[in-house]
Amino acid sequence: MSKKKDARKTPAEQQESTLKRWLKERRITEVECLVPDMTGNARGKIIPAAKFSHDYGTRLPEGIFATTVTGDYPDNYDDLVSPSDSDMILRPDPDTVRMVPWATDPTAQIIHDCVTKDGSPHELAPRNVLRRVLALYEAEGLRPVIAPELEFFLVQRNTDPDFPLLPPAGRNGRPETARQSYSIDAVNEFDPILDLMYDYCEAMELDVDTLIHESGAAQLEVNFEHSDPLSRADQVFLFKRTMREAAMRHGIYATFLAKPMENEPGSSMHVHQSLVDARTGRNVFAGSKPGKHSDRFLHYLGGLQKYVPAAMAFFGPNVNSYRRLALGQVAPINVQWGYDNRTCGLRVPMDTPENTRVESRFAGSDANPYLAIAATLACGYLGMQEKLKPTKPLAGSAQDLGYALPRSLEEALALLQDCGELQQLLGARFVKAYVSVKQKEYETFFRVISSWEREFLLLNV
Repeated sequence: MSKKKDARKTPAEQQESTLKRWLKERRITEVECLVPDMTGNARGKIIPAAKFSHDYGTRLPEGIFATTVTGDYPDNYDDLVSPSDSDMILRPDPDTVRMVPWATDPTAQIIHDCVTKDGSPHELAPRNVLRRVLALYEAEGLRPVIAPELEFFLVQRNTDPDFPLLPPAGRNGRPETARQSYSIDAVNEFDPILDLMYDYCEAMELDVDTLIHESGAAQLEVNFEHSDPLSRADQVFLFKRTMREAAMRHGIYATFLAKPMENEPGSSMHVHQSLVDARTGRNVFAGSKPGKHSDRFLHYLGGLQKYVPAAMAFFGPNVNSYRRLALGQVAPINVQWGYDNRTCGLRVPMDTPENTRVESRFAGSDANPYLAIAATLACGYLGMQEKLKPTKPLAGSAQDLGYALPRSLEEALALLQDCGELQQLLGARFVKAYVSVKQKEYETFFRVISSWEREFLLLNV
């Protein structure tokens, strides 16, 4: 087709033509049409590449965003979706097309956006929630820059949920038993798995920067390069699939559960964040004088301190999340901030003025990256709009100041329901659906009688 004919196509038609060309050049036979759900897992359809288009097979019921992690539905399900449980239309994002390196046949994966029949962004889709917050920054002439740090554990295969998880054996045939923070040799114990992970990440063009061994047994952390929030959320979403696949190819599991083992630390998803002027590219957090921060930085920090407690249901989205926060050795327990202070929930790294940023340490590795990033940006945005002032930076241990965050998912959801400011920014319909799904999950969990209750309470109360 000539360039002249191609120019007459609509933007959507041009994107479809580009995608089809990409698929044809790589002889793709199947396409995975992916949609991140409320949990951050992949939903969607697999269709033949020859039939891939913007319309064929790319529709899903909106009820997937009102489904719990157990596959149940909230009691008010009919109030969350349309009476007919109508279909959403999926639109492929051409920037997200990638190979599926572990597939037997040439397969592509493409993240899709969800729109209504009139073409509007669907309010319940987590990717659209993040886009909604980013639009607020765009209107202010600002562009957020994000860098996630994601922790996870490698564990032995476990098919019995009543059996505790155990660390796997490395190349030496023995599982780890001691703390191995930043140990190169400990990382090398899992070379075959990590080599495969890197091969997969390279094939998928994931911007994994560094890899370290964390303090837990077979606990690792990957850092992503700084970039725009949507691409970073996409990369965390895709990396989780990738790491699980690489681990399973070697007969073990990779888990992003926030607190998977009783005597091991929890896993977090720290989010480094800064703002740049969309026109000049200048970091607006940097002050006009050396050693000083801008008013925008201080307002942003004040917003995080005020609104993070109400946003904790996005940083700690599961009942297990609060085991990490309440029982973790280095997990934040309040909203204090400090310079290079890892006991604080908000850490400001010591760096050059152009790299001024704040590291939010609240989210667990189990958080939906789209929602966790959207929530932290929403908190900062509110701080700038309200011109809030933060507390003085803390030089000592924030752990000595006590707990100032919700202690359970139930408490976190109650705080979110009472926060009209966050609901307005994230979307009232979305927040209602999110709270309903998570309340149902909490109720399902609360019905389960644990082995601890049977052991210590059965005959003693």
